[in-house]
Amino acid sequence: MRVLKSFLRPGWLLMAVFVVAFACACFWVLAPWQLGKNSDTEHRNELIKTAEATAPVPIDRVAPVGSAFDPNTEWRAVEVTGTFANDHQVLIRLRNAGERPAVEIVTPFHVAGTDRTVLINRGYVRPGDNNVVDVPPAPTNEVTVTGRIRRSEATSPGKQPRVENGAWSAYTIDTGELAPVVGSPVDDFYLQLSPNQPGSLGEIALPQLDSGPYLSYGLQWLAFGVMVPLGAAYFIYSEVKARRASRADSDDPSDAPPPPRRKDRDEVRDRLRGAGTVSGNDVLAKGTAEIGGGAVAEDSADAVKAKLAQRYGK
Repeated sequence: MRVLKSFLRPGWLLMAVFVVAFACACFWVLAPWQLGKNSDTEHRNELIKTAEATAPVPIDRVAPVGSAFDPNTEWRAVEVTGTFANDHQVLIRLRNAGERPAVEIVTPFHVAGTDRTVLINRGYVRPGDNNVVDVPPAPTNEVTVTGRIRRSEATSPGKQPRVENGAWSAYTIDTGELAPVVGSPVDDFYLQLSPNQPGSLGEIALPQLDSGPYLSYGLQWLAFGVMVPLGAAYFIYSEVKARRASRADSDDPSDAPPPPRRKDRDEVRDRLRGAGTVSGNDVLAKGTAEIGGGAVAEDSADAVKAKLAQRYGK
């Protein structure tokens, strides 16, 4: 019980809180985050594969007028007929293509015979000096183009469309933010123009069909969530075991030095007695020297007795 109470100290409690918090973060935040990204990537790859195997169809068959965007229709190739509105195009900056800076050009497209307007990403151009962009205009006559349906992007705070160098610029293709620039309602998705179409610019390649490292990252977080509590439990077990062993050693009488044997005690006692003061008779009998004096010869015994008798009257 005393060993267990020692683990209620602040250091041990802080370690317990850290281990529990880290394990919870691994199981309920970090691992689901990476596994979710893996699931999204796999779902995107399936949509691209299906879209590439499907021939383009009129836009009304996939996205009827007034219908909300269906995520399962993303990347589908559709055909649409109408005219480009070059006066309301928007430059999407801070993009890259082929690991080089690029600016994507989004131009409104008025669908023929309707009041429907769709935003079309025509592709990219390279920015010039002082970030000036020279954009070839799209055809002004009625054309039929093919493009892939793409989900509207989100806009970060402070990154709303603005006028730069005399042209509308933005950082994301957010259909809700770009509608006021166009001057008319637009669909809640946009079309990415396919190569070799009227008005097309630099081709924006499709994403690579791989799942990325998200699955392995998710499994790693799950492993960390298991290993950290197990490591802490093993550390606590080792500490308890070491403390119990130390306590048992301190209480074990077998560790004390054994008492001397009776024979040894007698020998020590005799030696101490022999080192003490001895009588004159013993000195004379054994030939032992007195303390502070030299050796006493046996033939001087009579002289010693005479001196003693003279001193003490005997």
